[in-house]
Amino acid sequence: MVIGLEVHAQLKTSSKLFSSSPNQFGSDPNENVNFIDSGMPGMLPVLNFGCIEKAIKTGFALNFTINKHSVFERKNYFYPDLPQGYQISQFEFPILTEGFINIESGQNQKKIRIERAHLEQDAGKSIHDIDPKYSFIDLNRVGTPLLEIVSYPDLKSADEVVSYMSSLRQVLMYIDVCDGNMQEGSLRADVNLSIRKPGGELGTRCEIKNLNSFKFIRQAIEYEFQRQIEVIESGGVIEQNTMLFDTSSGETRAMRSKEFSHDYRYFPDPDLLPVNITQEQIDKIQHTVGELPSQKLERYINELKIEKDIAKIIIAEKENTDVFEKIHNETEVPPKLIASWLVGDIFAFIKENNLDVLSLLNKTKAIGELLKLILDDIISNKIGKEILPRVLNDQGSPSEIVKEMDLEQVSDSGELEKIIDDALKGEEDNISKYQGGSDRVLGYFVGKCIKATKGKGNPKLINKLLLKKLQK
Repeated sequence: MVIGLEVHAQLKTSSKLFSSSPNQFGSDPNENVNFIDSGMPGMLPVLNFGCIEKAIKTGFALNFTINKHSVFERKNYFYPDLPQGYQISQFEFPILTEGFINIESGQNQKKIRIERAHLEQDAGKSIHDIDPKYSFIDLNRVGTPLLEIVSYPDLKSADEVVSYMSSLRQVLMYIDVCDGNMQEGSLRADVNLSIRKPGGELGTRCEIKNLNSFKFIRQAIEYEFQRQIEVIESGGVIEQNTMLFDTSSGETRAMRSKEFSHDYRYFPDPDLLPVNITQEQIDKIQHTVGELPSQKLERYINELKIEKDIAKIIIAEKENTDVFEKIHNETEVPPKLIASWLVGDIFAFIKENNLDVLSLLNKTKAIGELLKLILDDIISNKIGKEILPRVLNDQGSPSEIVKEMDLEQVSDSGELEKIIDDALKGEEDNISKYQGGSDRVLGYFVGKCIKATKGKGNPKLINKLLLKKLQK
């Protein structure tokens, strides 16, 4: 298979691309619509420069050439949810050209080239399943700012496409350009897929429209791939169609014959001036990009010495790194210990209680204090795990909980030596086994001593004192 993607990323702005209507999801139908959005005569669009800034940030994050000169054009077609009768987009002179992103493909990195990214306004929404006779139109989405990111046909499998989409979503969320909420339609993909025999000529492509989940993207690709193979092998010819993916049946089906660019009769929008950006503006926006996921991963592994698998879990979502770095900045606990607890017991608690990771931001000092108690051998790792739910449920500070429950670790050498002496009484056979080379016996003795302290004995110190006595 040969695949190229057109990804539509909805920009995080308070208002639309060419009007002051709110850019928000979940409002009542036709609530976020003004005269510009509804295509009333004489209403002139006004460019939201915040969308230009978001596009330029994306340009830096995805290695694009940022074009100082770009032009908005009218893409002409008729559809009931497009009240102006055209979509304002960019065609000949887009704002971004020739970028790339590196993705994981199997065990290797693969560079996926991106042909262009351009700004355009979204269309409305047609609803056909409310009434048996009528269709309904919701224009809330009309004019919503989109950045369409068009890749070259460098993708060769459903796995690579999902990896590409996941990487793209991650970058756009890190730089605060798009919220990445695919369920709400903030990030959608059109998949252009064709097939060919190895080394053969490119086949005719079909475009599968508006896929808004990784699961559906994978299913649509795998079904369409097999469909095209069956058509070719039965002597048929692939027709260049625009396809829909039926999520209930898991099948693609033809929606309409695929248009060509000249069918849309593009021409520069006479109501909008060309966009001319200065180098000074571009440089100013570059300073707002921040640290990208790949850079953060490299820093966590090389500078903070966090294991790669754990670092990848943390950087997977921007919220994870916000929490991790806040704890790291507030405490002297080694980052490796913070990371281990975060991806283990803390994320498990969040998942079990159906909480948002960002809810941890007001608990970072308490988490840091808990980890410091463990680091300073005041409590054991086991005790830390036991009181973590109370700490995260705001039932007191770690120190207060430890004091209230009398959980401080026993680290008094004299007291522990007495406990060890008692534990070794009558254990001559096991002592002989240890001295004969059986290391497993040591674990038995440590466990026996910790049990005698009701779980509060310092295991490191017990281990050390036991070794000293057993080696006499």
